[in-house]
Amino acid sequence: MKKMLVVALMLLAGGRVGNAQTFRGLDKSTMDVAYCPDNFAHDRKLEDKALVKVTYTRPAKKEREIIGKLVPFGQLWRVGANEATEVKLYQDVTIMGKSVKAGTYTLYMTPTETEWTIVLNKQLDVWGTAFYDAKNDVLSVKVAPKHLDTVVENLSIQFTKVENKQSTMQLAWENTLVELPISF
Repeated sequence: MKKMLVVALMLLAGGRVGNAQTFRGLDKSTMDVAYCPDNFAHDRKLEDKALVKVTYTRPAKKEREIIGKLVPFGQLWRVGANEATEVKLYQDVTIMGKSVKAGTYTLYMTPTETEWTIVLNKQLDVWGTAFYDAKNDVLSVKVAPKHLDTVVENLSIQFTKVENKQSTMQLAWENTLVELPISF
């Protein structure tokens, strides 16, 4: 009986060693989530409902010139690094007078010096802009970028307080702020 127990333990131990996994290192950039209402996951009460969730990767400035250089003017940008940023709308919304159905969309932007085109696209789970196809766009609007007096080191997305069934998604990086008003 003791021999059978020893053999069984050896087999179990051997099986565990044989199934050991090697995990690759972490990405250099960090994944983040922005909610509307802001800090929803941390501050929510049981009856609260999320309105919007943005999942993105926060690259750092690292003394580089970002807007117009690393993120070139006139070229489609995935908004962040690595996988393209995704926006989940928990209900139908209106963005700059245009209706958008509840659902999950990829967020793209094309910056210029005077205006940024903001796009929501149905193609999900993509890396960068490789699979972008304009036929999948559900929204395309233009907004004017704003200059910030302070430098934002890491790409950051947040939402203003919801008032009168409206909030603004704010995206900031380096010394640029882009705002997208959303009505619920």
